[in-house]
Amino acid sequence: MPDNGVRRPLHLNTATRYVLAVAAAFLAIVLRVWLTPFLGDRNRFHTAWAAVAFCAWYCGLGPSILAALISAFGVWFWFQTPDHSQVALYRMDLWGTLVFLLFSAAIIAFGEATRRARARTERAEQSLRESEARLRLVNQDMLHEIQQRNADLERKTAKTMEQARFLDLANDAIFVRDANDRISYWNEGAGRLYGWTREEAVGRLADELLRTVLLVPLSEIAQSDRWEGELQQVRRDGSPITVASRWAILRDDEGKFSGWLEINTDITARKQLEEAARRLTGRILVLQDGERRRIARELHDSLGQYLASIKVNLDLLSRTVNDPQQNALLSDCLNATQQCLTETRTISHLLHPPLLDEAGFDCAARWYVEGFAQRSGFEVELDLPPQLSRLDRDVETALFRVLQEALTNVHRHSGGSRVRILLQGDAEQVQLEITDNGRGIPQERLYRLRNDGSAAGVGLAGMRERVRELGGSLRVASAYPGTTVIATIPLLQPSRQSAEESNKGASAA
Repeated sequence: MPDNGVRRPLHLNTATRYVLAVAAAFLAIVLRVWLTPFLGDRNRFHTAWAAVAFCAWYCGLGPSILAALISAFGVWFWFQTPDHSQVALYRMDLWGTLVFLLFSAAIIAFGEATRRARARTERAEQSLRESEARLRLVNQDMLHEIQQRNADLERKTAKTMEQARFLDLANDAIFVRDANDRISYWNEGAGRLYGWTREEAVGRLADELLRTVLLVPLSEIAQSDRWEGELQQVRRDGSPITVASRWAILRDDEGKFSGWLEINTDITARKQLEEAARRLTGRILVLQDGERRRIARELHDSLGQYLASIKVNLDLLSRTVNDPQQNALLSDCLNATQQCLTETRTISHLLHPPLLDEAGFDCAARWYVEGFAQRSGFEVELDLPPQLSRLDRDVETALFRVLQEALTNVHRHSGGSRVRILLQGDAEQVQLEITDNGRGIPQERLYRLRNDGSAAGVGLAGMRERVRELGGSLRVASAYPGTTVIATIPLLQPSRQSAEESNKGASAA
């Protein structure tokens, strides 16, 4: 800092400062005595003022007071009036000494105040220098930390750019939705799939751009950190697509939700093939039902009649034969024929019960359930509406096949002892519910059954396709304990076979 005219005090110890003050006082007295021939006896404190000022300025409070007292005593001693007869001159010396002491006190007070102010200034300057040094160190540390963070950020940015280039090589569409559902990242695979470039997509609302149709509520997806499923979306040209989507929650450094990472794979062609396969399966099931109906009718009308005729002829022949050995042989033939006739009738009814066409689902279900209870030993509770009207033939056939297959699965896999069958409906739909008290289905397999049907066997897949062919749905759920199969079929939509028959009748007319 600049020197403002105030001299810095001498950094001396206490004894040295007192010695210096005494020396200055004696030097001032000796100098005044030496200058007496020139200055005379008046104004005897000329040099004493200088000694007091010097001590107040450089030696401190105590030494300066001592110098003032020594100077006053020395001047009084050396220059006092020897003759007390000169009273006026004596009084003048006394008042001069008092004035010297008063002004010396003022000089000492001013010097002490100046010295203390200078000390405070020096302490403030020292504190400022220390703060400046600490600030310089802090600035250096901050600069070093900023440089290190910038270097880390550059490395992370380079790594992110490299990963982004790898993501651009993926065939899947990969993009990021932020917490406000705006797109913050868009890879080239997304551009190839949807037709929007990265510049056009980033910053726009994802739902506005893709018009996503969720098959499950978004709240259900948000409950887990990861989700997989199928979505319906739209390309830039307006064409609809189906994608297999995988979602993962993104969180910030504090663990708060910050968006979604979404990876989509186009499965439109696969879904079209699956839909074609389902339609083919439904058509095969319809043809299968028709073939079963035809075979059942042939077994009942032809083979059954032939076996009945053979039984009558064997019965008549047994009445005309008197040989016991031949009668025994004819009796065995009659029993075998009767057994064949019974088995044929049973097979015919299982393939397609005549009651299903003649009396409807009500009678056919009661007949089948009674036979199932006798064969399996299960306790079966059948709950049907008291006044069940006839349904469409395809609907009744589908309900009966679902009942058949469900009871077969219960007998084979449930390990239970009781089954409850409930049929209910209204003017819009009919619902068949089969519940057992067995061991149930594991949750993992149940999840796959609900989502993609990959865990479904042939029987369950056949039930699902029969119901889906009529515009309905099949649901499998846990009953705690046991399993529940629920088939729901709408009644307002005519079946394909009924429509075909109506078209054939119209053409024939």
